Amino acid sequence: MKGSFRLGTIGGIGVFIHWTFSILILFIMFSSYRSGQDASQMLWMVAFVLCIFGTVFLHELGHATAAKRYHIKTKDITLLPIGGVARLERMPEKPSEELVVALAGPAVNVVIAVVCSLLVVFPETQQQAEEQLMSGINADNFLLNFFMINIWLSVFNLIPAFPMDGGRVLRALLSMRIPRVKATLIAARTGQILAAGFVFAGFYVNPFLIFIGLFVMLGAQAELESVRTGHVLKGNFTGQITMQKYETLDVNQSIGDAVHKILNGQCKTFLVTDNGHPAGTLNREAIIRALAENGQHARISDVMKPGVMHIESSLPVEEAYRKMTEQRTDMAVITENGQMTGVLDTENILEFVMIKNALEKNETVA
Repeated sequence: MKGSFRLGTIGGIGVFIHWTFSILILFIMFSSYRSGQDASQMLWMVAFVLCIFGTVFLHELGHATAAKRYHIKTKDITLLPIGGVARLERMPEKPSEELVVALAGPAVNVVIAVVCSLLVVFPETQQQAEEQLMSGINADNFLLNFFMINIWLSVFNLIPAFPMDGGRVLRALLSMRIPRVKATLIAARTGQILAAGFVFAGFYVNPFLIFIGLFVMLGAQAELESVRTGHVLKGNFTGQITMQKYETLDVNQSIGDAVHKILNGQCKTFLVTDNGHPAGTLNREAIIRALAENGQHARISDVMKPGVMHIESSLPVEEAYRKMTEQRTDMAVITENGQMTGVLDTENILEFVMIKNALEKNETVA
């Protein structure tokens, strides 16, 4: 993730922390200072936040460990001010496997809470508990607060809404009875209804709930679109939708030449060649930006994205799309037995998805 710094590697998984994490620490210290807390209380609060993020890391590591059991690699784990993200190579589609991977994270929080419960001296009355929890973080209530936060994290993550673990748990359970796409739709809509409740409650209880609600709404829709796209692409190979007619630019041509091609056609991404061989790509946005910054006489070789991804025609389209998205490339060269057969761009893939969706709707109506 852009703006993240590597902390190290555990089990082949890169661990990163986003730079905005430092802002969170400074904000906590400033807030503690404004509320009249002394240096000792401020340090306890910072230590508590660091422990929370240690818990978040272990939560994500739980997902990664469970995924590894099913031969799914985890690319990296990134700690953000709003939590953690474990980037799995893919999510398991088998319901029982997805259920295990989804539950692994909250299970870590439950285990930590159980361990804390063995060390915590719990207050005898509700009033004593409220006094301890409201008195700020200190040596006397550190473990009690840590116990409570892990209980809260496990419960919060099990809310049946994407992108929380509970949304995946719900989908996995539904997928045991109905198709995955339909299960995703039900889980997404359930989450969005709950999200609407969060937004409504946020106006009366806590404005932070509005943020959570919007986060859930967007996450649920993104998951639904991702699954729908994967479902449509499933069973198709890149060779079936390879573009054999495409526009090219030579490395020695100018931005002016590229602008002329944009105005006289509908191509948005060009394959850049050097002596007839693929050398890079250049999209419309980059051309317009180069025109504004360097003028129309700038050379294509100076503004193109060097290097071209090569994909075999036998590769499933969904896998090709995933690779292109990860590499943030708009176009790839398609090859068969080492020979170039054409190109494939992300816009072409999305057009294929729209056509397949239209055909499915037509068959449903018929």
